[in-house]
Amino acid sequence: MTDAIDAHIRKRAAMEDTSRDLAYPPSPEALVVPVYDNHTHLEIADGENPLHYREHLDRASAVGVRGVVQVGTDVLTSQWSAAVAEREPRVLAAVAIHPNEAPKLDARGELDDALAAIDALASQPRVVAIGETGLDYFRTDGGGRDAQLRAFEAHIEFAKQHNLALQIHDRDAHEDVVATLLRVGAPERTVFHCFSGDVELASILAERGWFASFAGTVTFKNARNLRDALEILPRSLLLVESDAPFLTPHPHRGRPNGPYLLPWTVRAMADTIGTDASMLAAQLSSNTENVYGHWDDHPVIAPGDPWADRPEEGDAAPAHHDIPGDPHDFTPSAPEPQPDAAGDH
Repeated sequence: MTDAIDAHIRKRAAMEDTSRDLAYPPSPEALVVPVYDNHTHLEIADGENPLHYREHLDRASAVGVRGVVQVGTDVLTSQWSAAVAEREPRVLAAVAIHPNEAPKLDARGELDDALAAIDALASQPRVVAIGETGLDYFRTDGGGRDAQLRAFEAHIEFAKQHNLALQIHDRDAHEDVVATLLRVGAPERTVFHCFSGDVELASILAERGWFASFAGTVTFKNARNLRDALEILPRSLLLVESDAPFLTPHPHRGRPNGPYLLPWTVRAMADTIGTDASMLAAQLSSNTENVYGHWDDHPVIAPGDPWADRPEEGDAAPAHHDIPGDPHDFTPSAPEPQPDAAGDH
């Protein structure tokens, strides 16, 4: 028997907003050809009845999402991600210090220790990526950018040393992210998580062989730039993600998200590039395995009772770390909500 894992270790600030629809949406029609969720945060509680990570995975399996990459953003969430991946065959892990966490850690003199912890986690067999890391000029002003850059460069080196993929968080920093990758040398498998660029950035990715992972933002009415970029990218460089609990795809934008809603994004992507959803899903699955390997490349440990970490009815809820932000702050990489976008809250 393995030690129990907390179902959640963070909660979304927006789950307290009573003006937002906090019910999880119904499941979409299942995909005929299954896909993988390239980037999700199942450690974050959201909604009026937060789903246990195994419930998320069961819902996803039922609609053709066969596995997920669970992504850490600090030492605690990276440890959680690696621990879940160690025992759950549908989960692989990515570990990193989020760019907005780096300046805070640096100010406390803790950044080097945190980076060392990520380096150690990267050696675990079901950790397949370093991420999410990068630069965020929307939330961090000039005073914290040196720490962001130092952490980004360290993560790039970890990915190369451990032969892992790199998942990049890039917000309002396209030029400097690209310049850093070119200056220090990008890992062989580099992924722009929640691609938020335009045709110009997409052209750079196409030229360099870097992957673009599209989230629910590509379904938003005000995201024409994302669809334009999607249309010019080689299909061999496309990935798909939920970024749950953020970025819920249309027609459920603003409600809690989960990997099980990924079929909405896959079908919207297929419509944009004029192909069949099953054809695109097959390509996305192949691309994902090219980046991260197969979900059964490394065995999980014997889990004992797979629901041992499920709380009993009446148990006190575990303590969570709040995620700051207002109800409209859907994601670090989403376009700003527009008043003409139906379904926004």
